[in-house]
Amino acid sequence: MPAQSSPHALRPTTPLSTSLQAVADLTGATSVAPVSAEVTVTGIEQRSNAVRAGDLFAALPGANSHGARFAADAIANGAVAVFTDAAGAELIGDVAVPVLVREQPRAVLGELSAEIYGHPSDRLRIVGITGTSGKTTTSYLVEAGLAAAGLSTGLIGTIETRIGGQRVPSALTTPEAPQLHAMFAAMVEQGVDAVVMEVSSHALALGRVDGVRFAVGAFTNLSQDHLDFHKDFEDYFAAKRRLFDADSPVAARTAVICVDDEWGTRLAGDLVEPVTVSTTGAATWQVSGDIKTTGGEQEFTAAGPDGELAVRLRLPGRYNVANALLAVATCAAAGVDPGIAAPALAGVDVPGRMQRVERGQDFLAVVDYAHKPAAIESVVTTLRGHLVEAGTGRLAVVLGAGGDRDVAKRPLMGAAAARADLVIVTDDNPRTEDPAAIRSAVVAGAHELPATERGEIREIGDRAAAIAAAIAWARAGDVVLVAGKGHEAGQEIKGVKHPFDDREVVAAALDALRIRHSPHTDSEDLTVS
Repeated sequence: MPAQSSPHALRPTTPLSTSLQAVADLTGATSVAPVSAEVTVTGIEQRSNAVRAGDLFAALPGANSHGARFAADAIANGAVAVFTDAAGAELIGDVAVPVLVREQPRAVLGELSAEIYGHPSDRLRIVGITGTSGKTTTSYLVEAGLAAAGLSTGLIGTIETRIGGQRVPSALTTPEAPQLHAMFAAMVEQGVDAVVMEVSSHALALGRVDGVRFAVGAFTNLSQDHLDFHKDFEDYFAAKRRLFDADSPVAARTAVICVDDEWGTRLAGDLVEPVTVSTTGAATWQVSGDIKTTGGEQEFTAAGPDGELAVRLRLPGRYNVANALLAVATCAAAGVDPGIAAPALAGVDVPGRMQRVERGQDFLAVVDYAHKPAAIESVVTTLRGHLVEAGTGRLAVVLGAGGDRDVAKRPLMGAAAARADLVIVTDDNPRTEDPAAIRSAVVAGAHELPATERGEIREIGDRAAAIAAAIAWARAGDVVLVAGKGHEAGQEIKGVKHPFDDREVVAAALDALRIRHSPHTDSEDLTVS
């Protein structure tokens, strides 16, 4: 298959045709003008610049503008009809194509998209993974387990979308419904058997996964994030629940729930016969015995309904044990022999998740996507544990907070990082906000920790300079963590995305220091390129 410019460009090469009358019947929409029996649609798109000939243009109301304002562009690009609400129809006026009108068109967009693309998720084994942290890592682990069993897999997530060996960057953790069902149809066309996808709370709340038939839904955990979108924690939790509640149209046939936190315990308690996972107590799947750590690798025994399995990971951290255990249980729920899935986890690396950068230095440099208080606390604890195990060294953390996002978590992020020996607060993606104001909130949170419990706190706005300062600070046996952006290849400032990859900047800082190649034993063990 030829390379695609983005995951949203993935469509079947031989689309189905659906009569416009069938669209009207399915959605309960009325037409501004009589619907011709000859009009058929072969795709659906809500972005006017991505419309192809034969598409139905979904002109939806948005936060800042109504999609109907772009109907003329969509029609010029080949849209054969427009699907909108009454306000949109008024904005469109008289046009040369039929206009279907329905109140709250987004409410049926998922099912409509599924219909137009032939309900492709019915022919795929769809595994949806939701939660605050761990979705990406768990997705990669599950994909590896499914592939080990001989299944042709697809992956849809934060970092990339993959069909077999093809990789393309992801713009959203979960694409909008028209693009999602188009991708599923393309995957079916190419012989994919199973798809692993991250399912964000936004996607569940906004109906992006409506029309998807999930075989398995997995829950990782819940901690503070996205409270700029959700009114409170209960609203956030309610969005996640949509993947599991029996009365939800997107409820997975089988639920696999990690019960290591109170939210997972609560969710599992509300469901009928969920598969439960725990690293700390009794569950359907649990850890048996001690977790063994060597360098950055971990080994543990997973105890399931049919016995025990040895699991080995290249990924450090107790939270990755939870992710791995959840992955094994999820593969089993998807019909894969866990004895086949578990060994496949040993070779998994996840871009931007506890990813080591090695240039021959005698300390450990790690880039991680942690950008939520609980995630930062977990990775700091993990790296502290590495230092204790090694018997030497200090920890530096470089982090910032994103602009135009949940402001309440900023001081909590600072406090979570402040237990390091050095915290350098810098810019993340300030977006449209004042970077100094964001940094100030993070610094204030770091200073809330008692002086006896916190390390040195610095503020350096320029992210590259902050990273260079942390690298220059490090001595043999130390650890430098650059947190927040992980796999991202850009930094968004005032509406402009500038090229910026933490991994590349860390490597450049290491190269600039011309560090003599005399690696600490443990950092050599942890090397990942």
